[in-house]
Amino acid sequence: MAPPAQSQRSPSPSQPSGKGEVSDLKMQLRQLAGSRAPGTDDSKRDLFKKVISYMTVGIDVSSVFSEMVMCSATSDIVLKKMCYLYVGNYAKYNPDLALLTINFLQRDCKDEDPMIRGLALRSLCSLRVPNLVEYLVGPLGAGLKDGNSYVRMVAAVGVLKLYHISASTCLDADFPALLKHLMLNDPDAQVVANCLSALQEIWGLEASTSEEAVREREALISKPIIYFLLNRIKEFSEWAQCTILELVSKYAPPDTNEIFDIMNLLEDRLQHANGAVVLATIKLFLQLTLSMTDVHQQVYERIKAPLLTLVSSGSPEQSYAVLSHLHLLVMRAPMLFASDYKHFYCQYNEPFYVKKLKLEMLTAVANESNTYEIVTELCEYAANVDIPIARESIRAVGKIALQQYDVNAIVDRLLQFLEMEKDYVTAETLVLVKDLLRKYPQWSHDCIAVIGNISSNNVQEPKAKAALIWMLGEYAQDMQDAPYALEGLIEDWEDETSPEVRLHLLTAVMKCFFRRPPETQKALGAALAAGLADMHQDVHDRALFYYRLLQHSVSVANSVVNPVKQAVSVFADTQSSEIKDRIFDEFNSLSVLYQKPSFMFTDKEHQGPYAFSEELGHLSIGAEPAAAAAAATDVDHIQANDGDLLLTTTEKEESRAYDNNYSLSQLSAQQPTSTIDDIFGLGIGLSVAPPPPPPSLQLNAKPVLDPATFQQKWRQLPVAVSQEGSISPQGVAALTSSLEPLLRHMQAHHINCIASGGKSPNFKFFFFAQKASDSSNFLVECIINSSTCKAQIKIKADDQTASQPFFTLFQSALSNFGIIAS
Repeated sequence: MAPPAQSQRSPSPSQPSGKGEVSDLKMQLRQLAGSRAPGTDDSKRDLFKKVISYMTVGIDVSSVFSEMVMCSATSDIVLKKMCYLYVGNYAKYNPDLALLTINFLQRDCKDEDPMIRGLALRSLCSLRVPNLVEYLVGPLGAGLKDGNSYVRMVAAVGVLKLYHISASTCLDADFPALLKHLMLNDPDAQVVANCLSALQEIWGLEASTSEEAVREREALISKPIIYFLLNRIKEFSEWAQCTILELVSKYAPPDTNEIFDIMNLLEDRLQHANGAVVLATIKLFLQLTLSMTDVHQQVYERIKAPLLTLVSSGSPEQSYAVLSHLHLLVMRAPMLFASDYKHFYCQYNEPFYVKKLKLEMLTAVANESNTYEIVTELCEYAANVDIPIARESIRAVGKIALQQYDVNAIVDRLLQFLEMEKDYVTAETLVLVKDLLRKYPQWSHDCIAVIGNISSNNVQEPKAKAALIWMLGEYAQDMQDAPYALEGLIEDWEDETSPEVRLHLLTAVMKCFFRRPPETQKALGAALAAGLADMHQDVHDRALFYYRLLQHSVSVANSVVNPVKQAVSVFADTQSSEIKDRIFDEFNSLSVLYQKPSFMFTDKEHQGPYAFSEELGHLSIGAEPAAAAAAATDVDHIQANDGDLLLTTTEKEESRAYDNNYSLSQLSAQQPTSTIDDIFGLGIGLSVAPPPPPPSLQLNAKPVLDPATFQQKWRQLPVAVSQEGSISPQGVAALTSSLEPLLRHMQAHHINCIASGGKSPNFKFFFFAQKASDSSNFLVECIINSSTCKAQIKIKADDQTASQPFFTLFQSALSNFGIIAS
């Protein structure tokens, strides 16, 4: 963007305080433009430095453009560089000013000094003004044939710049052919590298439209060119070597002898001081030997030492990049690196991101022979003052335990963590112990003996509290205080903000009830009552499911909640093997650092199915009326079959005697609703409660409104209701995950969405509905801000008298979803 105007910046001692100072600069430059007096160049330098400094801080000094050009008539290279910098900055934003620079740049392209020729040619190509491309052809052609290698190097890159400005001009001038000739015959390695890079990009872009370009691109990876470049690879810079190695990785040798020839040529590149060259060489070796299992294994052995050397030397950023590639290799061949685990011990002065990756490496290389040493090291990190590293080290110990067969010592170490009385250590350990018990149930006695002494009041993190609750329910028969601990948690139901904890609490109380009925009867009743009144949809649904399951059959409920479970043998992997193979194919790229294939982070963000602007006239409609009607039909079908999905509360059987000394065998008979309510003290009486009174306003179940009519009515009708409401945290969470559930929920209430969109924290919806009696329309604009937890609702209606009853219906529908509008 163009530099901001001077008036937009506050004055400072180093900046001009008004137009007067820029005018003074302009006058002084004009006086020096034609001067030949001694010391003129020194005076110009001071003035040029002022102009460049003003330009750098964003002050508009374009008014001195002509004076700067006039002062460029000098042999001083420093002045030339500053002038070219100034010209390149303003010329691309002011094509008219750029025309003033053509003459002096073309003149400098013929200067006796090759440095000035190269700088002038680079500046000329950097103007990037399409109207001036005709002035580039001549200087570029001369630059490609220049006797100085620096000028040829600049000209090769200039051809690529010309191609991006005007591809037809570049191709018509036959510059690609000149680049190819220069690449194969130039004695300077950097010129060859620039020509190769430019040709790769040009033919790569042209290949989609030209068969000749496809042939030329394939010719770049032919055997003569590949060997020509490999034989000279030591002459190239590190950047150029990486470019050549990347090109060679696309070449397919016809036989194994040629593969060994290439690897022998590049063997010494593995000892290069530059990490990029080493990684590029490793990528090539791995790709060449993929079909040769034995050789591929030897390559792993060969590249191990260079990679470990790079990890221990260089900056933390380089160590992280190399460690990321090592981690990828370790996941494919962990045994090869098992004896080198000490290289992955954390150093006290390493940044967090390096330490975290090293902990993942230790987890990956752990086996029967080194587990004790690795776990001992990780336990030292658990006592670290660096809390994030302490957490990661505990997780690493847990992961090692889940992948080993002999976990005696590891379980003892984990249980010792619980005695450290540090909140974050206890939280992480509880989560890991839960997973361990799922895989190794035989350790339940030792673990429960320690877990039973932990008070839930001392555990605040949701995942840790959920893990503790799971163990209280799963091993209630072995933990004497389990029913009473769960009862205490249920008493604090209203204070618990995490839906995950409330869900686990419901299930744990059910499990505990079937194992110790008398002690858990009251707690289960309180949990079901609290769950049925919960605003979170998942919690409410689970409580309702359990309630109706108990109504239907206690024995069935027991088999659902307490099935016979087998130990978990393998936990789900976070990445599929296909994804890992894709990352391996993109070795030596950002994919390895991000641990995801390139298509997952280079594509543009997907836009939602709807879009809107502030003007309703530019509204993008999400679905045609026919599609909306079809969706409404689907909703009706679901509603019609609700009775099959949930057991009705009117299905009753004969009551059976029951007292406080009951057993599960007595309760296993199906009970009428009133008996279930009495047993658990719910007092809900779902089956005998009178049906809610019908709403005063009946809506059409299949409203139809085309977008044009909606827009017309929205412009014409006045606002009947305008109200602001508050959003619950559950509503915010639901919106940030997906808008579709809300749209389907509103459609089930006969309120259809005609357009929606936005990104967190701002969402905007347009709804419509129709009266069942006379088909008059209700139009709604709902703007939700999840950061402020506010919802702004505007309603327009054909029948103004029905606006308030409709608002009540709309508000009720939002409340049922978890969005409270009041």
